[in-house]
Amino acid sequence: MRKLPEDFIFGGATAAYQVEGATKEGGKGAVAWDDFLENQGRFSPDPASDFYHQYPKDIELCEKFGVNGLRISIAWSRIFPEGVGYINQEGIDYYHNVFKECRERNIKVFVTLHHFDTPKALFDKGDFLNRENVEAFVKYAEFCFEEFKEVEYWSTFNEIYPVATNQYLLGVFPPGIKYDFTKIIQCLHNMMYAHAKTVNIFKDKKYKGEIGVVHSLETKYPASDSEEDRHAAFLDDALSIRFLLDATYLGYYSKETLSALDEICKANNASYQFSEEDFEEMKKASNRNDYLGINHYHSHFVKAYNGENMIHHNGTGDKGTSVYKVKGIGERIYKEGIPRTDWDWLIYPEGMYDLLLRIQEDYPTYNKIYITENGMGYKDDFEDGIIMDSPRIDYLRLYLEALSKAIDAGVNVKGYFLWSLMDLFSWTNGYNKRYGLFYVDFETQKRYPKQSAYWYKMVSETKTII
Repeated sequence: MRKLPEDFIFGGATAAYQVEGATKEGGKGAVAWDDFLENQGRFSPDPASDFYHQYPKDIELCEKFGVNGLRISIAWSRIFPEGVGYINQEGIDYYHNVFKECRERNIKVFVTLHHFDTPKALFDKGDFLNRENVEAFVKYAEFCFEEFKEVEYWSTFNEIYPVATNQYLLGVFPPGIKYDFTKIIQCLHNMMYAHAKTVNIFKDKKYKGEIGVVHSLETKYPASDSEEDRHAAFLDDALSIRFLLDATYLGYYSKETLSALDEICKANNASYQFSEEDFEEMKKASNRNDYLGINHYHSHFVKAYNGENMIHHNGTGDKGTSVYKVKGIGERIYKEGIPRTDWDWLIYPEGMYDLLLRIQEDYPTYNKIYITENGMGYKDDFEDGIIMDSPRIDYLRLYLEALSKAIDAGVNVKGYFLWSLMDLFSWTNGYNKRYGLFYVDFETQKRYPKQSAYWYKMVSETKTII
């Protein structure tokens, strides 16, 4: 049995739009998802997990089950319904109440400022492709720093790479655009610039607490030892990992990263242009990140591919339906002998271990790391209030063991936030993909601890991976 440090945080993770519900209550402004989901007609974000009304129960469950850290996001449009201008006091009061409940139950709260939910008024003007919206985000962030002084841990963004690629490559997020690499790269850069500017304000004004960013980092491996496959894995990694970590910890893009961007752009008739003034801001912020949040669920094996773009997103849990072939990068394949979930996500904890050691070696100024999301989407069976989710326990055990090994190897990891605290609404899957420690009956909104909740409580209390 492996151990985790005595001061380790055993957390649960959520996101405002996925748990709060109440999308038209409390003075909240619209987000692009509201119309996007309604037009699709497949599922609704209301009531989600009804955290807007049920948060005292959920935070009480945290205390009872050893969850001593809670990751939430502030819905920007609950504070500024139009993104700028009018301030909604009801939204401000709501978050103060949530933070107070956490504090009274001795739960550390980690707050994300942006989790896929730009106010619609700004989204319709180009989201983060529009530099005016970058400035609006920075002003919103500064307002939150001033208002919510009880918050100790801030992150600017959740998953910048999935924002850019789900909006402009896969087309599964609004505005539903596919294969536009010019927009992908510009979105990535502008959001990293916005992150840097926000970090610099936080540090220059000496706000109390810590600030970082949460990146989705999925380790890339070549499908074979061939030179072609190794290069395809390099290209995929350069866009999805190296670009982000360069921007975060170097404040510029390395020659290797830029060479990969040039090759990807050439294949896809795309282009990019970065301002030198941006890099001044990014370099200033590069050694000021207090922590790195990593969302890690799976890894990819990549082989060379020379055909046209072809992507199919498995949003239903129909195993084996995922397709990812990207011109100028490569094809992600299944690897013989590696298990995967119903959503085709590889269960490969070695990927987390390798990623953590790579960051320690390549970006030694990382300071410290939190695993801000990791978990298993599963079609839980509900039998009279009993949910036996042993496959999820097996998954968590493997990943926590890999995390423990990385800590033993010297990586400074201070906490783990399981995705998700409770079952919730999933952006592209609706409600059939369950991640939670607590089962939610979405009709009654009653919570039921799963087998995994009791297991997680034992691990949290003993610091031993059982």
